Amino acid sequence: MEQITSTRWRERIEVMSVTVVAYHAMTATVVTTIIFMARWQPDARGRLRQAALELYGEHGFDQTTVAQIAERAGLTERTFYRHFADKREVVFSGEVQRVLVSTLADAPASMTAIEAVTAALDAAGAVLDERRDMTRRRQAVIAANPGLQEREQIKYATLAADLAEALRGRGVEPTPAHLAADAGVAVFRAAFERWIDEHEHRDFGRIVRDTLDELAAVISG
Repeated sequence: MEQITSTRWRERIEVMSVTVVAYHAMTATVVTTIIFMARWQPDARGRLRQAALELYGEHGFDQTTVAQIAERAGLTERTFYRHFADKREVVFSGEVQRVLVSTLADAPASMTAIEAVTAALDAAGAVLDERRDMTRRRQAVIAANPGLQEREQIKYATLAADLAEALRGRGVEPTPAHLAADAGVAVFRAAFERWIDEHEHRDFGRIVRDTLDELAAVISG
């Protein structure tokens, strides 16, 4: 809040998209109190993602425009592009991948490769469990669009490479690092497919551990 005092003036003040005009009479001094209203809104990124997924579900990914997403979220296209490079990035924001890789890289040195991968999967599960409904909507959008399905496969391949690199950074030899990374991605995908099912109520971490037990049983014969 700001007080503006002046004599014989008419001043135009613009703050983002809000315009305030203060007038002054010929001889009087006017004190005008102006409340500056910015375009900023809390959790803009989350609101944009929610609006986008709603519109993708209603009209299809290809038929939805950035302008429609911004309007649904009550924001501007400029704000959209401050948070996302394009429409696809709303679907593939990469937050879970960043959690997986960073948790793996920072896991205690005493952990084996598989133990560190499991810790990373648990950390990713904590993120996913907080947004289960939204993730289900996201996956429905991907399932309805071949282009997004292809991009998802690329994302999984990138995740495997990033996990392998993080394991090598922990001193794991290249071949075991790739094996552990590929196993981690396979477990993640299997657990994820179960987790998004509308009839599934277990949390992601529980499903991951059950899937790991099944993998161990397959390996042991």
